Amino acid sequence: MTTKNARTRGARADGMPAPDAAQLILDTAARLFREQGYASISLRDIAAETGMKAASLYHHFASKDDIVGEVLRIGVERVSEEVRRSVMALPPDADALLLLRTAIHAHLHALLKLQDYTSANVRIFGQVPAHVREAHLGVRDGYEKYWTSLLKRCAAAGQLDPARNLHLVRLFLLPGLNGSLEWFREGRMSLRTVSSELAELLLNGLGVRGDRAREAPALKRTAG
Repeated sequence: MTTKNARTRGARADGMPAPDAAQLILDTAARLFREQGYASISLRDIAAETGMKAASLYHHFASKDDIVGEVLRIGVERVSEEVRRSVMALPPDADALLLLRTAIHAHLHALLKLQDYTSANVRIFGQVPAHVREAHLGVRDGYEKYWTSLLKRCAAAGQLDPARNLHLVRLFLLPGLNGSLEWFREGRMSLRTVSSELAELLLNGLGVRGDRAREAPALKRTAG
């Protein structure tokens, strides 16, 4: 963490530890960035939400960009940890459908349920200064490579078409998952439903196969 004194703590009148000021700043900044974007939020806004004076933030972070850099890092790390933990809990011989469904669900759960850091990362990454994005690319690249490794694992098991370009699959997949921030609404459908449908699409596509393919012409004539 790029802070001047990231672990400053005090004591409350009741003897309980006071909240970590640096963590409070980050939590508040993540929420504000998620809600309002990068450009519209100033250090003064963050300070006001935390109940601090703006100058007090400089005891913990050197600049707004230091804060946003930490928010971006934490956002990716939380998603990555959720996905890795969920995949590691699967049996070693889990098939491609279960593996992809589990990883997709874990990503969506982290993005949509853990909220501020994970959502802020997606919403503001394209808004932050170039030097902040560049400093963050290593963390993002590590997570993207993990997804490529999952796809290669499925391919090595003979459960993906070897002619498919897995790099392109990953480039389509992760932005698609992150785009759920714009359309997913609790109550309309469950995350499990979304995860299962997307995993099926990845493995089986939209084409009709087997008995259903043979039935399709008859259904079309009937409908006509």
